[in-house]
Amino acid sequence: MSDTTTPLLALSDYAIRFSTPDGTVKAVNGLDLSVGRGETVAVVGESGSGKSQTFNGVFGLLAGNAETAGEARFEGRDLLKLSPRELDAVRGADMAMVFQDPMTALNPAMKIKHQLSETLKVHKGLKRREAEAQALAMLKKVGIPEAERRIEQYPHQLSGGMRQRVVIAMALLCRPKLIVADEPTTALDVTIQAQILDLFRDLTSDAGTALVLITHDLGVVAGVADKVVVMYAGRIVEEAPVEALFTRPAMPYTAALIRSIPRVDRDAEAVEPIGGRPPDLIHPPAGCPFHPRCRFAEDACRRERPPLAEIEPGRRAACWFPFVDATSATAHGTPSPEALDG
Repeated sequence: MSDTTTPLLALSDYAIRFSTPDGTVKAVNGLDLSVGRGETVAVVGESGSGKSQTFNGVFGLLAGNAETAGEARFEGRDLLKLSPRELDAVRGADMAMVFQDPMTALNPAMKIKHQLSETLKVHKGLKRREAEAQALAMLKKVGIPEAERRIEQYPHQLSGGMRQRVVIAMALLCRPKLIVADEPTTALDVTIQAQILDLFRDLTSDAGTALVLITHDLGVVAGVADKVVVMYAGRIVEEAPVEALFTRPAMPYTAALIRSIPRVDRDAEAVEPIGGRPPDLIHPPAGCPFHPRCRFAEDACRRERPPLAEIEPGRRAACWFPFVDATSATAHGTPSPEALDG
C-alpha cells in the first residue's frame, strides 16, 4: 500500500443543502473525512444517508438546487472553488467515478471503442489509433473475454457484468489517483460481484490507486477496505479499521447494520432488519439522529447530538455510549467474502 500519511482527498466541515418547496434538505452535515494515497475507504449506510451526494458534490455532479459549504481538497486544491473548466481537467484524469448503473454512464449510440478512446483523446491528447490500442489493452486487463470483438460492440450487446467492467476500464484509462465506485456491484450476481471486488483489490495493490467504495451493504467491504466510514442522516457516525469495526462496532447503528447482513453460513432467522425509518432530513430529530430507532437510547441521546470524537486510537464515533451494542454484534461474527449472500 502507498503512503497514507498525507491525504489525497480531505473533506473539512463539508456540507450539502438542497432547496425544495417543502424546505431545505440537509443532505450532508459537517463532514470531516480523509482518503490517503493508495487507501481503500468504504462509505456505508442506508439509502438516503448522504453517501452518494457527498461524492457527487466532490465531482461537481450535484443538481442545480444544491449548495455546498466547507472544503473538499484534492491534492491541496479545493474542488469546490474550481471553475467548470478547471474541474473538467481533474475529473477523468486524476479522479474518476464508477456509477452504479453502467447503462447511465455509457452512450447507447456509441461503440465501446469510441467511448473508451475518447477519454484518452481528451485527457491525454492521444491520436485515435494509439487511444484505441490502449482501450483494448485495458478491456483485457479488467477481464473482458474476447476483448477484440467486444470493443466493436454497443453497450446493449454486453451483459451487465461486462458493462460494469467497461465503466471500470473507462475510469482506469488515465491512471487516476482516486476512484470513487458508487454501488458498483448492486445489480450484479454474486459471482460477478466477487470478481469486481477482486479487481478493485488488484487496482489498489498494483497501481497504488486510492479507492472510495460507496455501498449500502456493509458485507461487501469485508475483504476489500482498509477502513470503513459509516454514515447516517448526512453525518459520519463511526469510522474505524475494517476488522475492528466488524469485531467490535462502537455505534449501535453500525452493530445493527452488521446484524442485517444476509450470509450463506447463517440461517435466515439470524438476519435482523433495522426497525423504524431513516430521519426526515428537512426536520431532523433533536439529539442523536439515530435515537428514535436505537434500543439503547437514553435521555442524553434525545437532548443533545453527540460529536464525532476519537474513542480509541484510529477510531471515531458519534455516540454518547460507545460499544454498548458491541457484544450482540460481535456474536454475529465477521463475514468472509465467501460468506456473503449477494
